[in-house]
Amino acid sequence: MVDEPFKQMSRKTWYRWSFYINIALFFIIAVSVYLLIIDSYYAGKIAHVGGDLLSQQWFYIARDLAFLSISLALVFFQFYRNLLTIIRRSL
Repeated sequence: MVDEPFKQMSRKTWYRWSFYINIALFFIIAVSVYLLIIDSYYAGKIAHVGGDLLSQQWFYIARDLAFLSISLALVFFQFYRNLLTIIRRSL
């Protein structure tokens, strides 16, 4: 029932949506890497002080790593799914 609209969608439309999703994922990856670098730099600057500021920076780093790992997992999932589709068509 939920997958009925996906079955009715043409391949061209599905490829277009997949392209846009990949663009958004790569944008999220770029922003996450940028924020991870910035937050790691600031954590290193305040490491000698310690305290609440350093623990707050660790939360920021964990946030960046979560977004980065989820985005990369989705990219690799799509890559391997498309690779399996190509292999099935060529056999």
